[in-house]
Amino acid sequence: MQVVDLLLEPTWIVPIEPGDRALEGHAVVVDGGAIVDLLPAADAKARYAPREHVELPGHVVLPGFVNAHVHNPMTLLRGLADDAPLATWLREHVWPVEARWVGEEFVRDGAELAIVEMLRSGTTTCSELYFFPDVLAATYRAHGFRAVVGAPILEFPTAWARDADEYLAKADALVGDADGLVGYALAPHAPYTVSDPTFERVLELAEARDLLIHTHVHESSAEIDEELVARGVRPFERLRRLGVVSSRLLAAHMTHLTPEEIELVAELGATVVHCPESNMKLANGFCPVDRLLDAGARVIVGTDGPASNNDLDMLGELRTAALLVKGASRDATKLPAIRALRMATIEAARALRLDHLVGSIEPGKRADLIAVDLSQPETSPVYDPISQLLYAAHRGLVREAWIDGKRRLRAGVVEDVDLPGVLAKARAWRERIAGGAGA
Repeated sequence: MQVVDLLLEPTWIVPIEPGDRALEGHAVVVDGGAIVDLLPAADAKARYAPREHVELPGHVVLPGFVNAHVHNPMTLLRGLADDAPLATWLREHVWPVEARWVGEEFVRDGAELAIVEMLRSGTTTCSELYFFPDVLAATYRAHGFRAVVGAPILEFPTAWARDADEYLAKADALVGDADGLVGYALAPHAPYTVSDPTFERVLELAEARDLLIHTHVHESSAEIDEELVARGVRPFERLRRLGVVSSRLLAAHMTHLTPEEIELVAELGATVVHCPESNMKLANGFCPVDRLLDAGARVIVGTDGPASNNDLDMLGELRTAALLVKGASRDATKLPAIRALRMATIEAARALRLDHLVGSIEPGKRADLIAVDLSQPETSPVYDPISQLLYAAHRGLVREAWIDGKRRLRAGVVEDVDLPGVLAKARAWRERIAGGAGA
C-alpha cells in the first residue's frame, strides 16, 4: 500500500471537473499538499495507507471558493458608512478615513481578520486590491492563504505612493516576488481615477511582466455619466480604445452595459467579476449576467470589500447571484447551481491563471478543499447536494478547510490563528477610528 498524508472520506464529493454531478461513496487522496487520487472509497482504503484518515459523514467536499474581488483590510471599516450611495460612501466617508488611518498596521490587522472570515466561509483563494500590497502578500504567506494581490495605481497621493510614477515603480518592484501561494496583478483603481497615459503605462507593464489588470469598470451609472461629460466616451469604450480590454482584464462590477459592450467583452476575452450584493447595497444597478453568459463571456464572482457588502460570504454571494439572474430573466433555468459553483471555483481559477493549481478536484492539483456539513436541519433531507449547497447551505456549515493539504479549518475553528488577538485588534481599531484618536 502507498503511504500518503491524507484520505478524505465524505458522503459526497463535487469535483467540479470533470463532470457536473456529485460523487457518492468516493474519497480524495492527498500527499505532499497535492491531490493524488479521486476514487471509490473502498478502492482508496485498499490502495492507500494514510497518515490521517478523515471521515466526514453527511458532508460534501468540494474545491475551496475563489473570491475574485476583495478589499480585505476594509474589514476594519465594516459598517462605518452604510445606507449611502457610492459617490457619498466613497468620497465623504471611506477616502477620508483611509487617508487618516491606512498604514502597514491597518492593512495587516484587517487582512488577518478577513483571512479568518474567509476560511470560516469556505474561501481559500482571493483576488485582492488594496494599499500596501507588500504587507498584504506577506500576511497571506504568513497564514498560508492563496491570493492574487493587486498593486494599486492611482493619480493622487495616498499612504502607499505619491503619484502615478511611484505607484508604477512600486508595482514593478513588487511583482517579481510571486510564488505558488501569492501572485500579483496590476490594479488601476478605475477609469475615473486613472488617466489615459497612466493606463497606457499599466498596459505596457502588464505586457512586459505578463500580468492581469484588475480594475473597477461601470460600477455605477453616475460614473458613466461623469465620464461622458468629461471625456465624451463611456468608460468601457475608453479602455477598449486604449487596448486594456483583453484576456488580461478583470473588470469588476460592470453594471449598465450596452448590447455592443456585452458582445465586446466576449469577443475580446475579458472577465467580468460580478459583485451582486455590493451592487445592490450601494444601489449601483445590476450586472447583466444572463446576457453576458449567453454571449459567451466569462463571469466570475466576488464579494467586493467588507465595507460595502458587508461580509466575505461566498455561499451567500453565489445564492444571490443565481437568484438575481433567474428573477431578472424570468427564466428559472438560468444559472443552475452547478454553473454558479463553477463561477467561484474553476472559472475563477482560470481567470486568475490558477487553474493548473486549484479550482477542481483533480490529481496533480493542490489540495485546496473545503467540507460543508449537509446533515443539519437547515439542509435536510438531501436530494441533490449541489443544489443544497447553493440554495440551502450557509457559511456556518463550512466545517473543514485545507490549503496545500494543510488543515486550516477544523470543526469550524481556524487553525494556527490567535482569534482573541485578531478580534482585540479589530475592537481597538474601531475605538481609534470612531473616537478620532491620533494614530
